[in-house]
Amino acid sequence: MMQYSTGFIYFVIFVALAFDFINGFHDAANSIATIVSTRVLRPQWAVAWAAFFNFIAFLFFELKVANTVGKGIIDPSIVDPTLIFAALTGAVLWNLITWYFGIPSSSSHALIGGLCGAAAAKAGVRVLNGPGLAKIAASIVLSPLLGLVLAFILMMIVSIVLFKSTPRKVDAWFRRLQFISASLYSLGHGGNDAQKTMGVIAVLLFSAGMSGGKFAVPMWVVLSCQVAMGVGTLFGGWRIVRTMGMKITKLKPVGGFCAETGGAMTLFLATGLGIPMSTTHVITGSIVGVGAVTKLSAIRWGIAGRIVWAWILTIPCSAFVSGLTWWVTDQVFFHLRH
Repeated sequence: MMQYSTGFIYFVIFVALAFDFINGFHDAANSIATIVSTRVLRPQWAVAWAAFFNFIAFLFFELKVANTVGKGIIDPSIVDPTLIFAALTGAVLWNLITWYFGIPSSSSHALIGGLCGAAAAKAGVRVLNGPGLAKIAASIVLSPLLGLVLAFILMMIVSIVLFKSTPRKVDAWFRRLQFISASLYSLGHGGNDAQKTMGVIAVLLFSAGMSGGKFAVPMWVVLSCQVAMGVGTLFGGWRIVRTMGMKITKLKPVGGFCAETGGAMTLFLATGLGIPMSTTHVITGSIVGVGAVTKLSAIRWGIAGRIVWAWILTIPCSAFVSGLTWWVTDQVFFHLRH
């Protein structure tokens, strides 16, 4: 394997943290769309609230998702800084494209597609981890469904229990409760999403012989990733907030609470099992579940369909970009060596 300078390795780590920043920026909508659209919090306060709980998530969750991403998607033995750089480039470019058009695609799946594309370009599909990818493929289908079902059930229970309460009283209660549900969802978001970048940096350090000969996630990596995601969330992603919180279905505080709580339950379960789940898929499914309680016509299926197409295209598109980036970068290093 080619020897890389320490400077280049740290540059790739910087790119990984930039991806984490963009992840927080891009996926801020997942954490705050409902609480902003129900006008419980102003946008600037909502992002600060979400950023805080994004950051402290490492205090509550084991690093199982980081281990899955670091060892369970591609063969760690073929990893080098060029591959990680290419994977991150594919993920970042796809995130920026979908952010520009206001499409809530999955940063998680962009990263997974990036890793697969770069690895396949370097060594062929044999280095892809079948069981790990099967787990992720299952989560692509199940995460929005689980979020939808849990949010639907919560909304039904709340509707039955509070049937005789006045709308004003219900609205007042759930405006307060949304502070709790938004906190839980942001905690789940920070716990699952930041760990993906931790896994990428950890496998990079392992491949470069900078982790003491064993795969591990140093505390400085944990803190750096949580800070990068938290700061990214502070900058927000208002185009996607508008799509998530206002275009799929019209939300009231009670609906926002049920969507966030259903989504948080899904993310807590996935993080506990070490499954890298898309927070975008989860909250979209949860919002649709809330809308379906009222009536199916309350959901703007055209917008939902556009989001689904983004989900379908995310992994292959980011894989293609990262594979191309790996080839170009490898050619550059080849010419430098010769």
